[in-house]
Amino acid sequence: MRAIIDRTLQLTAVIAAAGTWSVAAQQIAAPQVTPQDLRDGLKDASRWLIYSGDYSNQRHSPLTQITPENVHRLTAQWAFQTDTLGKFEATPLVLDGIIYVTGPLDTGWAIDARTGRQLWRQRRELPRDLIACCGLVNRGFGVLGDRLFKTTLDAHVMAISMKTGAMLWDTVMENYRNGYSATAAPLVVKDKVIVGMAGAEYGVRGFIDAYDAQTGKRSWRFFTTAGPEDPGHTTWRGMDPKAWEKGGGSTWATGAYDPELNLVYWGTGNAGPDYDGSAREGDNLYTASIVALDADTGRLRWHYQFTPHDVWDWDSTQNPVLADLTIGGQPRKVVMFANRNGFFYLLDRATGKLIRGKPFIETSWAKEIRADGRPMLLPNNIPSEEGTRVCPDQSGGTNWMPPSFDKALGLLFVTARESCGIFYTWKDDYNPGDSYRGGAVQRVGESRSALRAIDVATGEKRWDFPYTSPQSWAGVLSTASGLVFAGASGNFMAFDARTGKNLWHFQTGSAVYAGAITYMVDGRQYVLLPSGTTLTAYALPAGSN
Repeated sequence: MRAIIDRTLQLTAVIAAAGTWSVAAQQIAAPQVTPQDLRDGLKDASRWLIYSGDYSNQRHSPLTQITPENVHRLTAQWAFQTDTLGKFEATPLVLDGIIYVTGPLDTGWAIDARTGRQLWRQRRELPRDLIACCGLVNRGFGVLGDRLFKTTLDAHVMAISMKTGAMLWDTVMENYRNGYSATAAPLVVKDKVIVGMAGAEYGVRGFIDAYDAQTGKRSWRFFTTAGPEDPGHTTWRGMDPKAWEKGGGSTWATGAYDPELNLVYWGTGNAGPDYDGSAREGDNLYTASIVALDADTGRLRWHYQFTPHDVWDWDSTQNPVLADLTIGGQPRKVVMFANRNGFFYLLDRATGKLIRGKPFIETSWAKEIRADGRPMLLPNNIPSEEGTRVCPDQSGGTNWMPPSFDKALGLLFVTARESCGIFYTWKDDYNPGDSYRGGAVQRVGESRSALRAIDVATGEKRWDFPYTSPQSWAGVLSTASGLVFAGASGNFMAFDARTGKNLWHFQTGSAVYAGAITYMVDGRQYVLLPSGTTLTAYALPAGSN
């Protein structure tokens, strides 16, 4: 992996030859984004200020200009082609006619939302001995005031000027040489920039950090593997008394926030080593969980563990989705989670108590989720030296790609995967910065992917649109007009949210590893999709509706 990364950096060195920062094409106006603007989310439909649109992570736009009746007239208006290697996995932000987006190798751009013209570009030099597991990607900016915030592949968090792209501060999270990295879009709450990290495949200790937006000084840290001072420490037992110090628990997707409860909700990754649990007996808190943290202090309010003692590398780093629903005739504040282990969960977001857990794909490892919140395990599903067949495979029933939620329909739209794998295990010695997986997985049988609508009141599948591709990594966007946007195999598609009928498609020419957003400029609704290394904006023909 290091050799591949080094070759990639060599190939892209010419791009950065002029220095650490590209010269801005022009200085642009940058209004002040306030904490109240962030709380308002998508109330101003010309803006998209948070990774999933608002703090709830519903990824559901109130815009209605593009409808199921006219979406067939949607056409590409402009395309922005980058000159970097790799692919987009970012969700762009849009603020008053300007798009701010990150791309491969931690590059960032400001782009005119009307025309696709580049306004500035910035790039920070990355070390040649970079260690990163799963792609040299970045998933987007956070914003506050006139500043943008992002994490970096060498485990930094930084602030840059929205006007010029110039760096304002740069803070080290952890030493990248020990396997730490970061790709998640920050979640900005009040005056804090809250970020996650990656690296569980290298024996790191996971955490969630908060940094002061003005100074870059760290405000708090929550470790996702429970140390001796934590109540969950007794869940780390076995041959290695310090397994928790290298126990994984990465936090490489963006969380959600409830301003009323002042709680941040974040998914945590797999325990390490990934497939060998012999040295880390017990549940291994707080890995493969969702944690609810006080936004001001980082103190744990509650946790719920989806996969105790995860030996399948399933993680729980999907985006938690918050909503106020009526369940059993009673109003409930809930957090929804379509988990990589193949189950859909509905939790009380004030207490973490399980309301419902139900599979949304084929699962062979667990029959159901018991009333006490723990999975009812099925026999013969633990990785072994000779190999054990388990469904889903290590990529899971879904992955990091964000879902969307239409409250009016009560439907959560998820990119779902049906697949199985042969799980192998062996002993790995721990060396800082080296792979520490304790096994591997071989995918077997036919894999399928689909856009799936889950009725959140019952956990049942409402409709399903099978993709021709065995795997899809696209995120989902829904709108108040009754549309859902998603895709696979380079096809960007629009669906009727009620029925799942495919209404429109556009072949982008590259695989889609990101989710679309939508915004208004000059009274015109655009849908923006990153695909490959290109951003494309779509709209109805001028003058039509």
